[in-house]
Amino acid sequence: MSEIKVGKYRHFKGNEYEVLCVARHSETLEDMVVYRALYGDGDVWVRPASMWNETVERDGQVRPRFEYIG
Repeated sequence: MSEIKVGKYRHFKGNEYEVLCVARHSETLEDMVVYRALYGDGDVWVRPASMWNETVERDGQVRPRFEYIG
């Protein structure tokens, strides 16, 4: 799995998010990404790191689900 850096990311659908940290699930020990939306109310979310690092296909192009932008 590639390293997930703290900082800003763009979701493949266009919205931007800030990764706050990578945490560990207390039961499964799975790495979880803790991030907040940089739009709307700035809600805080958590997603498995394995999903964070996935690629998606859209309009015939394969791209990362989240792209690091700084």
